[in-house]
Amino acid sequence: MIARFSLYGFLKNLRFFEAFLILALRERGLDFLAIGGLIAVREIAGNLSQIPSGALADALGRRRCMLVSMAGYVVSFLVLGLASNNMLLVAGMVFYGTADAFRDGTHKALIYSWLRQQGREDERTKVYGYTRSWSKLGSALSSLIAAALVFFTGSFASVFLLSAIPAALNLLNLATYPASLDAGIPGGGGLRQTGRHLLESFREVLGKASIRRLVADSVAVEGSYTVVKDYLQVVVQAFAVALPVHLAMNGDQRTAVLGGLAYAVLHILSSAASRKAHHFEHRCGGTEAAVRRIYQLSAGAMVVLAGALLGGLGWLALLVFIVLGLLQNLWRPIHIGRFDRDGEEQRAATLLSIESQASSLAAALWAPLIGAMIDHLRAGADTVPLTALWPVCLAGLPMLTAGLWRSFRKDK
Repeated sequence: MIARFSLYGFLKNLRFFEAFLILALRERGLDFLAIGGLIAVREIAGNLSQIPSGALADALGRRRCMLVSMAGYVVSFLVLGLASNNMLLVAGMVFYGTADAFRDGTHKALIYSWLRQQGREDERTKVYGYTRSWSKLGSALSSLIAAALVFFTGSFASVFLLSAIPAALNLLNLATYPASLDAGIPGGGGLRQTGRHLLESFREVLGKASIRRLVADSVAVEGSYTVVKDYLQVVVQAFAVALPVHLAMNGDQRTAVLGGLAYAVLHILSSAASRKAHHFEHRCGGTEAAVRRIYQLSAGAMVVLAGALLGGLGWLALLVFIVLGLLQNLWRPIHIGRFDRDGEEQRAATLLSIESQASSLAAALWAPLIGAMIDHLRAGADTVPLTALWPVCLAGLPMLTAGLWRSFRKDK
C-alpha cells in the first residue's frame, strides 16, 4: 500500500502548469490583482466545500471522495487549458478549488487509517514523509517537462491540458485501494449522519485547546506559504530576463529553462526533506521542539527574502524560496501527524479539512491584497522589477508573530 500511496502523490503532483501558473495567466493579459482574485476564487471555492467534503469522506467513504476529486481535477485542467475568457478561467478555478477540497486531508486520513490497521501508528511522520517525498519527485519531473513544453511551443497555456492525463491515471490507481479503507462512520451514513459528524468535529476543534493550536499553526505557516510560493515564478522571470547569457534564447525561453531547473532543484531537495522529516523531528528532541525550530527558521528566511527583493538580489531571492520550500516539506509531515495524535480517528478527514480550510481562508485574504500592491509598485511594467515584489513577504507576518510567541513561551 505504501507504494500505491506514493504513486498517488507522484501522479497528483504531475501538474505541469504549477511552475508557470502566474506566468500563464499573465500571458493571457491578466494583471496581478486579477491573478490574486483567481487564486482567491480557488481558495474560496475550496473553503465552501472543504469541511463538508471531509465530513462526507468520513461518513460515506474516503476513497469515493478521492475519486470525485481526481475527476474534478481533470475537468479543471481541461477548462483552464481551453478557456477563451475570464469567466471560464473562474470556472476552472472553482473546479480546481473544489477538487482540492475533496482531496486535501482525505488521503492523509486514508494513510493513517491503514497505519492503524497495521499497528504502525508510531510511523506517522516517517510514512507520510516518504509518500510526500514521491509527491515532490513528481513535482520535479513536472517542472522539467513543463519547461521543455514552454521552450519548444513558446506558450505557457499548453501545460494545463497535459496535466489532465496524470489526473486521469490517478483515478485508476485510487480504484485499486482496498475497500477496508473506504469504511464510513459506524451507525450509517447519509446527509443527516454527515451533518451530525460535521457538528461533532467543529465541537472538537472549538473545545479542544490542542486542536485549536494546531489549526492556528496551519493558518500561520500554510496560509503564508500558499501565497508566497507561486511568486518564485515571477522572481525567476525577472532574473532570467536580466541574465547577460544565452542571448540566442528569447525571454520566455530563458524563463522556461531557468524556471524548470529552479523548480526541479526545489522539488528534489523537498523530496529529501520530506523523507528525512522524522530524523529532523528526532534530532530536535521531539515534535513540538521541531515545530518551534521550523517556525524560527521560516520567519528568519522571510526577513532575508524581503531584504533580497528590496536589494534587487535575484540569486539570493531564488535561494531563499528554495529554503522556504525545504522548511515547508519538513513542516508538513510533522504537523499533520500532530492532528492524528491529538484528534479522534473517526473524524480524521474532517479535522484535516478544517485545518486546510483555515489556511486557505488566510491565503484567499492575502492573495488579492499582495497582487494589488505589486501592481501599484510595478507601475504598468511588463517585466516586474524585483523591488516591486517585496509585498509577498507581508504574508509571513503571521508566521513571524507566531514564531516569536513560541520562542518566548515559558511552557516550552
